[in-house]
Amino acid sequence: MKLYRLAAIPGQGIANPIGTFWSAVMMLEHLGEARAASRLMRAIERATGDPALHTTDLSGTARTRDVTDGVCRLVKIDNE
Repeated sequence: MKLYRLAAIPGQGIANPIGTFWSAVMMLEHLGEARAASRLMRAIERATGDPALHTTDLSGTARTRDVTDGVCRLVKIDNE
């Protein structure tokens, strides 16, 4: 596992955005938006289960943008 100094991450596209999405789930729950929180959580679970969406901290090659786009795509699919 590679360890990165936080100062070395910005602008490189290597940060894992899943924690940010998970924070959004908790915020949605707090605001009483349970359905939206559930949809986002399902997208997070599917994304973390897909090795193509693993960033370097998970021994993958996905970039921050790849994971973000993947989670957004999964939310959209769940809304259809």
